[in-house]
Amino acid sequence: MNDTTPDSLIPYDEIVQEALRAVVGRVLGQVEDAGGVLPGAHHFYITFKTGAPGVSVPPELRARFPDEMTIVLQNKFWDLAVREEDFTVSLSFNQMPSKLVIPFSAITAFVDPAVDFGLQFQAVEEDEDDLASAENDSANGASERDVASRITSSEDGSNVVSVDFGKKK
Repeated sequence: MNDTTPDSLIPYDEIVQEALRAVVGRVLGQVEDAGGVLPGAHHFYITFKTGAPGVSVPPELRARFPDEMTIVLQNKFWDLAVREEDFTVSLSFNQMPSKLVIPFSAITAFVDPAVDFGLQFQAVEEDEDDLASAENDSANGASERDVASRITSSEDGSNVVSVDFGKKK
C-alpha cells in the first residue's frame, strides 16, 4: 500500500481560498449596503500584502509597510466600496486621509474580534520572510501581539479557519 497522496488534478486549494475570500467580500458588502455602519460591536482587522498585484496604497505607507499591512475597520473609515475583485476604503494615517484599493487576492487574514472569528489565507506571493503574518502595527493602534494573537488563537475556542494544502512528505 502506498502512503503518499497523489497529486490532484483539481485545484482544491485555490477553490477553497477563493470561497473564503468571498466571505470577506460578502461581509464588507453588507457593511457597504448599511451605509458603512458596522453592526453592534463588530470590527475588522484585515491584513494584506502591500506588494500584491492590484494593491494601491500611498507611497509613504508602502515604504512603511513594504511587505504586509493590517488595517482596522471600526470607527474611522469612509467611502467603503466593494467590487467583485477588490474593495476600496479611506482611512486616516497620522491624520492624513488615504484611499486604499485592496484586491481580495491580496488578503492574508481577516478577523472580527467581537465574535472571535478569523480567516487566514495563503499568501499571494510567498517569500521566505513571510514567517509571521500581521506583525505590523495596525493603522488604528492595535499592537502587533494583539493582532497576531487574534488571528492565530484557535485553541481557546475561537473560530479561526486556516487552510493549508501543502503536500505530505
